[in-house]
Amino acid sequence: MIALLGLALGVVLGLVLQPTVPTELQPYLPIAVVAALDALFGGLRATLDGIFDDRVFVTSFLSNVVLAALIVFLGDQLGVGSQLSTAVVVVLGIRIFSNAAAIRRHVFKA
Repeated sequence: MIALLGLALGVVLGLVLQPTVPTELQPYLPIAVVAALDALFGGLRATLDGIFDDRVFVTSFLSNVVLAALIVFLGDQLGVGSQLSTAVVVVLGIRIFSNAAAIRRHVFKA
């Protein structure tokens, strides 16, 4: 219940305050969102499997976002930022769809 209240509060604050992302950080935002979605789907799958651990979820969430952003930053420094961004999105996308399939199998028993 606390998580839902925090989510609702965050959405309302975001709509009211309309924060902006600095220009130099904008290339990393989509990657961070995909990494966060990966952690979210992994947490939901773990919950349905009965093995959810909040510490694992928080560390997974933070490390996914930071690691994905660092990989893209390294790619930018090497001049191959778009290729590494694509690689990160593909890898995390595969994990997201894998977790989504496991969630679907668990929920629909199929």
